[in-house]
Amino acid sequence: MNSLREITSKLPRNIAEQMNLLPDSVVREVEEIRFRCGQNICLRCGTRERYLQHMITQQDLHDTLNQLIQYSYYAYEADLARGFVTIEGGHRVGLCGRAVMKDGMPALLQEISSLNIRFAREVRGCSRKLVPEILENGRPVNTLIISPPGCGKTTLLRDLARELSECRFQVGICDERSEIAGMFHGRPSFDLGPRCDVLDGCDKAWGISMLLRSMAPQVIFTDEIGKPEDISAVMQCLASGVALITSIHGWDREDVYRSAVGKLVENGVFRRLVFLSNEKGAGTIREIADTSGIHREAQYA
Repeated sequence: MNSLREITSKLPRNIAEQMNLLPDSVVREVEEIRFRCGQNICLRCGTRERYLQHMITQQDLHDTLNQLIQYSYYAYEADLARGFVTIEGGHRVGLCGRAVMKDGMPALLQEISSLNIRFAREVRGCSRKLVPEILENGRPVNTLIISPPGCGKTTLLRDLARELSECRFQVGICDERSEIAGMFHGRPSFDLGPRCDVLDGCDKAWGISMLLRSMAPQVIFTDEIGKPEDISAVMQCLASGVALITSIHGWDREDVYRSAVGKLVENGVFRRLVFLSNEKGAGTIREIADTSGIHREAQYA
């Protein structure tokens, strides 16, 4: 089912009716729906925005969130405190509002003022040509995917995990924000192949070591690495002989070297750097580089 139509069926009737009037040409391109109190509904299609003539009220926000999580506040309590929930289909709903603090940490969001529904997409085969680029002597090597926001890095990670799983590698996914697998009631929302184990909602600093101890993976996937404590988890993979494929936000090498993983790149811990853009659509592989300084322009999108 198309992602937008899938979401529309879960929205309050007054909003769903407007969504259902959208032409299929728009439906296919929508990547985000933004609801802001006092503003019209905004649909983001790549770099373009389209507005619906429906001014969002706080009641709309309340009703929409209730519909999306099926009134299960207890089940989503921890995620709501972190400012997002993952719903059926692997779609992510971001929230803003008034944060209630407890012991110096956000414990609850009240008076919701914004919702952002980001559609998770499965593009089967988008990573296929990347697979031979990240193998050495028949085994995956540590790979860092560098991408500006909205260029498809999570979609690429997801498909690459499936490809390696189908190539008979034991794959572990540490899915801290439930974005790669989109786990829902213990099952991934996407096809991750037959040899993939997912640790969902766990901080990478703990999750990577848990996967190493419990599931004997040959390659671990995780998204948006960067906290100082993540670095020790990377070193655990290195010491265990397990490949790590992960990502950071960035545009170029300078962004990589300024990041928390810059020293690891300089020291050759990551053997491949994959730079994305959206020049030919989300997930365009702009360049592949190895850390010995040999750079190859990707000849495919």
